[in-house]
Amino acid sequence: MTTRRKWNDAILVPVFLPAVAVIALLVIGTLANPELAGEVFSDVLAWITADFGWFYMLAVAIFLVFIVGVAVSKWGKIKLGPDHAEPEYSFPAWFAMLFSAGYGIALLFFGVAEPVLHYSSPPVGAAETVDSAKQAMQIAYFHWGFHIWAIYGLVGLVLAYFSFRHGLPLSMRSTLYPLIGEKIHGPAGHAVDTFAILGTMFGIATTLGLSVIQINAGLNYLWPSIPVGTTVQVIAIGVITVFAIMSVVAGLDKGIKRLSYVNMVLVLFILLFVFFAGPTVHILETYLQNTGSYLNNIVERTFNLQAYSRSDWIGNWTLFIFGWTIAWAPFVGLFIAKISRGRTIRQFVFGVMFVPTMFTFFWFSVFGDTALNMIMNEGYTALIAEVQNDEAIALFKLYERLPLTSILSFATVVLIVTFFVTSSDSGSLVIDSLASGGRTDTPVWQRIFWASAEGVVAGVLLIAGGLGALQTASITSALPFAVIILIAAFGMWRALVIEGHQYASLKSAMRTHRRGVHQGPGYWKKRLAGVVDFPQQDAVREFIEHTVKDCLNDVAKELREHDWETSAEFDEEHIRSVLTVRNGKDVEFNYEVRMRAYQRPDFAIVNAKRDDKQYYRAEVFLRQGGQAYDLYGYEPGDIINDVINQFENYLQFMHISPGSLPWDLAEHDDDLKSSS
Repeated sequence: MTTRRKWNDAILVPVFLPAVAVIALLVIGTLANPELAGEVFSDVLAWITADFGWFYMLAVAIFLVFIVGVAVSKWGKIKLGPDHAEPEYSFPAWFAMLFSAGYGIALLFFGVAEPVLHYSSPPVGAAETVDSAKQAMQIAYFHWGFHIWAIYGLVGLVLAYFSFRHGLPLSMRSTLYPLIGEKIHGPAGHAVDTFAILGTMFGIATTLGLSVIQINAGLNYLWPSIPVGTTVQVIAIGVITVFAIMSVVAGLDKGIKRLSYVNMVLVLFILLFVFFAGPTVHILETYLQNTGSYLNNIVERTFNLQAYSRSDWIGNWTLFIFGWTIAWAPFVGLFIAKISRGRTIRQFVFGVMFVPTMFTFFWFSVFGDTALNMIMNEGYTALIAEVQNDEAIALFKLYERLPLTSILSFATVVLIVTFFVTSSDSGSLVIDSLASGGRTDTPVWQRIFWASAEGVVAGVLLIAGGLGALQTASITSALPFAVIILIAAFGMWRALVIEGHQYASLKSAMRTHRRGVHQGPGYWKKRLAGVVDFPQQDAVREFIEHTVKDCLNDVAKELREHDWETSAEFDEEHIRSVLTVRNGKDVEFNYEVRMRAYQRPDFAIVNAKRDDKQYYRAEVFLRQGGQAYDLYGYEPGDIINDVINQFENYLQFMHISPGSLPWDLAEHDDDLKSSS
């Protein structure tokens, strides 16, 4: 009986079963007839490229414009969480996890290969010229620049906003709440999460497939007795999946965070070594020039579909990379959201888009321009044929012209393995959460199941057709999810408009919370005492538990006389008194006075005990977070006036926002408690 209850609690069956069924059908069908599966994958890729390429390019352009527009607008100051929330991770830790989960494997695979291939076979113009070299770097910048991070960032931003700001589940279904309300818990929400799982699964499978192809090439380069082939690659997937399972069992902070630091150390070692061992000045010059060219041509490239010169190039490159990114967006976006609580929208967008993009540009300048310099100026033209024959060997062939070749090659193989592990276990945590309705406290066996499934799907796609099958899986799964992201962006825009109305109606509370205070004889003395007093914990607790609670009870009683559903209570665990006013399905009014501890300032030590290093405040919190003012020392009449002021502003918000969202957040109150 216990097992059945745990199963039902952990798994959202309408999402879990369809996702597993589709994945199982793909695996069984492909293994039954790999040749036929390969032909089907090829035909599907050609059809989507021909008929839906315009949609992918337009959607990605909209994603970029939307996320940048939100960041630079007045909404950029909104926090992903309550107003008083602080980031859970330092910026270095945040960026390390973001980088490792996002696209580390892609940089290692394409950092040399893509510029060399575009140089030797450009989409437009003559091959192996100075112009084709410039074009090659601009294309690489375009493929791995702002656009892919706009896709990741938009999904992560929407998820973080609705989950941490409004207490909804950390799941893709929550992005539709402004449009369909409670129906997100029905078939529509189940369908969205199912598509998100499938997109994530095939996106991760593509990444794992690319990584294991490069691992095989590296092992063959170091030890020629190890052959290059599907058998070795599938075995490698199996072995490394075991390591991924070990990491996913360890969890986010122990497993993924530590591996992410290892990744960053190895990345910086390899990057800086090649930078200083290669043509350093040339790299810096091309970095600046290519960045300028990228910014100058970004609009034209964004909408370039080669409409007048049809070829397979755009499907094999631009659409594949954008489709792969969209397919992987549920995973990377949800993972970024998990680690971004407490940051403002502007901080989030800057961190997710600008920093990784500039790093990516530098990476391609170091590896891509070093390779092109070797070909154009040092006579290493054999590199072109090597890369055309096997893209995965490109990085290792570059190392042949640099010192410490074996050490660099071995470090790269280790780095690819650690990227493989972090991608797999991060993806497993995300898929597990989606299949469980947004829950994070799922049984270990579920995470093991999804980590294993990722390895199986990657192996099957390799058997069915290698890179071509991986490309098709990514682009196909991205098609429905691109529509979902567009809908989610519209939903977030609507929510931000409403929050703007709310902010406008409530912001006066910060300025007018003393309106109506009894300024009788001796009032100024009480106010001065409050300024210079730094009370201890017992005094503030007594104030909140008795004086504040009594006032809130009086207000609640009076509101009930006017037929408002109202309650007032004292929370022992969090030392807070809370007044809640419910109004049908509208956003309920919460007025909370919570005890918060602060470090006593140096100037306040004069008359304090030597060990009394903290003081306490009775701060006001509303639904949108802390209001940063202290009620301690207020008379009962002052407190009641402040409650009425805030309630009046709440009613004004409800009046000017008749289309406000029907969020009933009471069931998510634990999320607000945990932020204290």
